[in-house]
Amino acid sequence: MNAFTIKDLENLTGIKAHTIRIWEQRYHFLKPQRTDTNIRYYNNEELKKILNIALLNKYGFKISHIDRMTDQDMKEKILNINNIQAQQERIVNSMIQAMVDMDLESFEASIEDYIRMKGIEKTIHQIIFPFMERIGVLWITGHINPAQEHLVSNIIRQKMIVGTEVVNPMFQLKKTALLFLPEGEFHELGLLFVQYLLRSRGLRVLYLGANVPLEDVEYVVKHKKPDFVYTHLTSVSSAFNFDKFIHQSLKRFSTVPLIVSGRLAASYEKKIPSQIHFKRSLQEVTEFITELV
Repeated sequence: MNAFTIKDLENLTGIKAHTIRIWEQRYHFLKPQRTDTNIRYYNNEELKKILNIALLNKYGFKISHIDRMTDQDMKEKILNINNIQAQQERIVNSMIQAMVDMDLESFEASIEDYIRMKGIEKTIHQIIFPFMERIGVLWITGHINPAQEHLVSNIIRQKMIVGTEVVNPMFQLKKTALLFLPEGEFHELGLLFVQYLLRSRGLRVLYLGANVPLEDVEYVVKHKKPDFVYTHLTSVSSAFNFDKFIHQSLKRFSTVPLIVSGRLAASYEKKIPSQIHFKRSLQEVTEFITELV
């Protein structure tokens, strides 16, 4: 059983902690427990309930009305919301719920169903990345068990790899990208998606994978001469020094552009050397890759 803080609920639902506290005082659908130091915490069932409540409230249902609904009423109302964005959010919510319950069959079925309807690329854009963004903070803070993270990550990883293997671009570009994650970075899903995007647009990809020493990257750059090097930083180890990484990258392969995306790139505020290019959002990543074609 997981224990979620009120901040976790805020990150997962978009509902401010202050609002959640008010709901607790006025209504009956949330009954948090408290630690010995009087800090609220919520269990799996309360998390699943507030995900549904937040979705209904976002799409027009008053909280006073929701408070009178049974769990079954909520599920039926959510299924009947005639809004594409709401249905995507519903699927993401169901993935979060399946993750906390370790219901791997339901988790995988949600992804498979969407792939059949929309294809792998739209599935990644519309449900996998939103899922990862919402639960990413839980991975970093350790508010879900690492086993839960590994299980769902491996399902997503398998889908991305299969999608990449069957991709058939209309034409091949004479450009090569070298993809890697530096030492201490093991969260590979973002980089796998970049690989899919590049290969689907006809680029050749050299994929080194996770936790790669910079000297190994330098060796491949020297012998394969890629057009650019790409890394995606999500949640590196506490020993990782971003400034040192930039300095060492420039020192080892200064003649090749280095593209950096991910959570760490989005929050980096210092001046960036001209040879290094940050892509601070998914939109910037896709725009960069589109411009390569």
